[in-house]
Amino acid sequence: MMLPPDLRTAETEALAALTSALAAAPNGRWTLELRFEGLRILPLALRLADQLPRGGKDLRLLFPDAGAAALARRDGAELASCIASFADQRRRQEQEPSEGLLLLVRPSQAEYEDVEAVCGAHRGAAVLINPALVDAAVGVGSVARQRRRGFLAQWQAAYALIPEIDRALRRAHPGPWELYRLDPDGFRPCAEFEQRPDAEQQLQSLDLQGGAALGANLRALDTLIDGLRS
Repeated sequence: MMLPPDLRTAETEALAALTSALAAAPNGRWTLELRFEGLRILPLALRLADQLPRGGKDLRLLFPDAGAAALARRDGAELASCIASFADQRRRQEQEPSEGLLLLVRPSQAEYEDVEAVCGAHRGAAVLINPALVDAAVGVGSVARQRRRGFLAQWQAAYALIPEIDRALRRAHPGPWELYRLDPDGFRPCAEFEQRPDAEQQLQSLDLQGGAALGANLRALDTLIDGLRS
């Protein structure tokens, strides 16, 4: 097991994992996460939309608001007819439920109702790219718990790459969740999980004794993130 050394390798992994997930559940609800600072999400979303096998199905690439959709149409002219905002898609679905494949780019807690409505009126597969549908400020409240039990519980991870200060999580469908420990010379495999491990499970699996200096670990983390940005 190895983490991807650069963004293009991560994209290749993500594309293969998402293709596998969509083949396994053609009408499923999937997430795709690359969680690190400096990622330019629009070019990534445009490249994924362009390369994903469609199998003759319609594809819609959706953004939170009209401004983001307009920018995407400018930068991805060849996909312009497929690009819209969440609100545009809701209006379109008032006529009839949609089919095909939806890619929803970086939906936040502010767009939760739009995302729930759009996906509820969609008969095909839907993919959330770097979603943030539960605000960290209310993440432990009753509203967040209700959402996790309901709508958010429907979603499975097709691909995830999440580096942190002393570890990294990775999942590529159909494989397990993989936990990596950050050492001075890079990331080393630490544990595997069938379900996404929470923070406590991760800490229990990490070997925190006799580790290298924090500065060396941070340099290794910086090396990974710099590669993923390029």
